[in-house]
Amino acid sequence: MASWSAPSPSLVEYFEGQTSFQCGYCKSNFGSCSHGMWAHSMTVQDYQDLIDRGWRRSGKYVYKPVMNQTCCPQYTIRCHPLQFQPSKSHKKVLKKMLKFLAKGEISKGNCEDEPMDSTMEDAVDGDFALMNKLDIKCDLKTLSSDLKVSIESEEKEKEKSLKKEGSKDLIHPQAIEEKLGSGEPSHSIKVHIGPKPGKGADLSKPPCRKAKEMRKERKRLKLMQQSSAGAFEGFQAQGQPVSLLPKAKSNQPKSLEDLIFESLPEDASHKLEFTRFLCNSPLEAEHPANGPECGYGSFHQQYWLDGKIIAVGVIDILPYCVSSVYLYYDPDYSFLSLGVYSALREIAFTRQLHEKTSQLSYYYMGFYIHSCPKMRYKGQYRPSDLLCPETYVWVPIEQCLPSLDNSKYCRFNQDPQAEDEGRSKELDRLRVFHRRSAMPYGVYKNHQEDPSEEAVVLEYANLVGQKCSERMLLFRH
Repeated sequence: MASWSAPSPSLVEYFEGQTSFQCGYCKSNFGSCSHGMWAHSMTVQDYQDLIDRGWRRSGKYVYKPVMNQTCCPQYTIRCHPLQFQPSKSHKKVLKKMLKFLAKGEISKGNCEDEPMDSTMEDAVDGDFALMNKLDIKCDLKTLSSDLKVSIESEEKEKEKSLKKEGSKDLIHPQAIEEKLGSGEPSHSIKVHIGPKPGKGADLSKPPCRKAKEMRKERKRLKLMQQSSAGAFEGFQAQGQPVSLLPKAKSNQPKSLEDLIFESLPEDASHKLEFTRFLCNSPLEAEHPANGPECGYGSFHQQYWLDGKIIAVGVIDILPYCVSSVYLYYDPDYSFLSLGVYSALREIAFTRQLHEKTSQLSYYYMGFYIHSCPKMRYKGQYRPSDLLCPETYVWVPIEQCLPSLDNSKYCRFNQDPQAEDEGRSKELDRLRVFHRRSAMPYGVYKNHQEDPSEEAVVLEYANLVGQKCSERMLLFRH
């Protein structure tokens, strides 16, 4: 493996003041309020630290709701995948997918009735706060031009690199567009299995190995149960009490992996494939030796059903978490509850990454909006925490809900003396990029005569915190 070098520092352009626009949740005119900045480039560690201070990205735009002013406060929420147990509604979605794949069965009833599959059909394009994967489900058939351009640029880069290797199994952007527009499968399109990290990472193989391991485990348990049954007959013949028999494990609840990677019959009606490719974003791809096999960065997760792409998820793999960004899916398959299904797969994927990279142990679901009943479903992925908007410490959601029932905006940290430990303390150490040179703010300010300059820089520093202000470069004209 090639040696890994540290990435270039993040370069951001902060937008002074606050931006107000129509709220996509309560529809209040200019009620949604946030700070924002444009990330020309960003390291995964910087973005990890920013989302741990309430920031969130939509493409290269990074924004932070003004929590005590916005009409619908948005609290950063994270799930604990290692302790996560699927609820009854989660299991229902996974079993529904298995029945569809195995037998082609389509569950009766309206999938909208499931609280975990909430959607926001009336989302406003300008409301960046809505644009995270679990909040808004975009139609693949009317795929935005930005995503098409992104996919096209990705595939052009792949095509250039693959031509050198003589590969012919390539997804062509035009074919994808035609395929998504018609809704019909195109058997002439082949899924390219990407090369190693740094050249378009494909993470489909680890899940396959996991599925094989699960089949072996089930076979082993079945043999144990058969052996227990034989012992049961032997004990009965000898007149031994049943209470002394070893208990079979068949009644143990199935794990998330059991339900996701359950083997299908050879004559299954449908085939679901799952592949990942690096995608364009402000996050720089990083591949440290102690990191996950796929590296850190932004990825497209493609869901292929019988050779047809039915959903595309975007995730960020960061030092301590997998962060959900967007999900685009074909509405013809909404009966499969793809929003819930993809979230559960991403939780299982986080567990898989944790096996090699122990510090990567959280799944970030974007924002939790308690004041909007339709958006409370994220709180059902337990255990989970909400981020205190004043001290930026994580608090179990169970402790936060009573306060949120009484007030839309809440400080979750119960210690009245606690402060923001990561706040900006030394403004002169903040880094600035000016006239193609990086310098400390202490040096930069000596050449500035605008009295409002320091107020803007101080506002930025307090929002991003001391660590990020010292690492990131703040672009100044």
